[in-house]
Amino acid sequence: MIVGYCTLVFTMFNFEKLEVWQKAIVLADVIYSHTRNFPAEERFGLTNQMRRSIVSVSSNIAEGSSRSSKIDFGWFVEIGTGSVFELVAQSFVARRQNFLSEENFHTIYGSADEIGRMLSGLRASLEQR
Repeated sequence: MIVGYCTLVFTMFNFEKLEVWQKAIVLADVIYSHTRNFPAEERFGLTNQMRRSIVSVSSNIAEGSSRSSKIDFGWFVEIGTGSVFELVAQSFVARRQNFLSEENFHTIYGSADEIGRMLSGLRASLEQR
């Protein structure tokens, strides 16, 4: 039997080019890493909530970018911003419960702040077009 091969050519989806999407993916890696150390009883509580919040950010950017209007895209960016805020609130709880170190909390908080500002700028740019 002769087995051939094909060279796969990957193209980027438009949302992958957005720096804010890339940063959200990196923060998701951080959140998954830190929440692995949370107590087992938090698996369906805070661990799950924090993971879902950060995944929601990149997911809403991706979904919004597929919409045919800038207004619709802006709506998804706004939802993503809300998810960033949820993550910040959840991080405070995790820190107060000693699930996160002070250093890890500040890493998450700083990244969330940056992503939030970037989403605000993206939304503003969509409204101007």
